[in-house]
Amino acid sequence: MTPSLPTPSRLRAEHVTLSYGTRDVVTDLSLAIPDGKVTVIVGANACGKSTLLRGLARLLAPTSGTVLLDGKSISEQPSRHVARTLGMLPQSPLAPEGITVRDLVARGRHPHQNWWQQWGDEDTVIVDDALRATDTLELADRDVDELSGGQRQRAWIAMAVAQNTDLLLLDEPTTYLDIAHQLEVLELVSTLNREHGRTVVMVLHDLNLACRYAHHIVAMRDGVIVAEGAPAEIVTPELLRDVFRVEGAVVVDPVTAAPVVLAHRIAVD
Repeated sequence: MTPSLPTPSRLRAEHVTLSYGTRDVVTDLSLAIPDGKVTVIVGANACGKSTLLRGLARLLAPTSGTVLLDGKSISEQPSRHVARTLGMLPQSPLAPEGITVRDLVARGRHPHQNWWQQWGDEDTVIVDDALRATDTLELADRDVDELSGGQRQRAWIAMAVAQNTDLLLLDEPTTYLDIAHQLEVLELVSTLNREHGRTVVMVLHDLNLACRYAHHIVAMRDGVIVAEGAPAEIVTPELLRDVFRVEGAVVVDPVTAAPVVLAHRIAVD
């Protein structure tokens, strides 16, 4: 049998432990993010999903192990270089009061500004392109705090797009949104990946949405990875029981061909 080739990956974790104070949340974890794909991290509450994303984004330094960006330790790379390579959208970000959508999106260009390279025509073009890509151009002059939940999320994603990075990390981008707005945001993310070549890593709570939009799923429990791979390969009744502690069935969506989870009851140990 021919050995499988390593996953091409610009962003990876090698034996990473992430902690808050003396409490380890992620333990000795290794992960390669597939380039050019949408990866979704799933798991029960408090399993370490968002903590892992923060570690990958250099918002939380490992207590041991290393996060590598383009083969080099991310912690040793200049902050401006990292910000030009990797964009991170945290949970429930807060916009300054009275800021317009265009001004918010323009903040994505800050990593590209310095004392000898101020705002230029290229920055304006990139901001306009980000507004178009996220279908927020018509909202550009509106205050962010006037927008609906879905519109606001699109504006924040537009800011991350304007940062013009190849890697985009999103922490629960559908939180507090109704199903229509969830689909709106995830369709946008899918378009950014498919048409603009972004490598995307997301944390999602909804396993069915993860199955529909992910190329690669990472399932976590208690700070470690218990399974990863294509949704159709790893999402099974056994995974539901091991990771989410529920009994259920997995069927195939007749429209998308993605796995669909039908949870029946809480699993009994």
